Amino acid sequence: MTKKKSSKTENSKKITQNEFEKMVLELAKTGLTSEKIGENLKKQNIHSHDYDKKISKILRENNLYSSPDLKNVEEKFKKIKEHSEKNKQDKRTLNEKTRVFAQIRKIKKYNQMPL
Repeated sequence: MTKKKSSKTENSKKITQNEFEKMVLELAKTGLTSEKIGENLKKQNIHSHDYDKKISKILRENNLYSSPDLKNVEEKFKKIKEHSEKNKQDKRTLNEKTRVFAQIRKIKKYNQMPL
């Protein structure tokens, strides 16, 4: 018994470049990052490598791009901040809060964003 090798592109849906860009923009307006948009499209069997532009490039052209790293770290900071407000005695959380805030500063500096 030999297995038939199939590539990922054989199973993917074929849509035009314009339809692909519209789908990316619709998903971006729901608040998803470029990483999550890619995952969502793959679940629908639409692979971004079949098209001319990257997802992040489409988002940058339409001024919808936000750094996924920054967004993830800011969410983490928000959770830590909420925890530290409830638990004032937790010293580890205070250290973690300063560490995560330093990460945010570094990412913003790297992306040349205002602090």
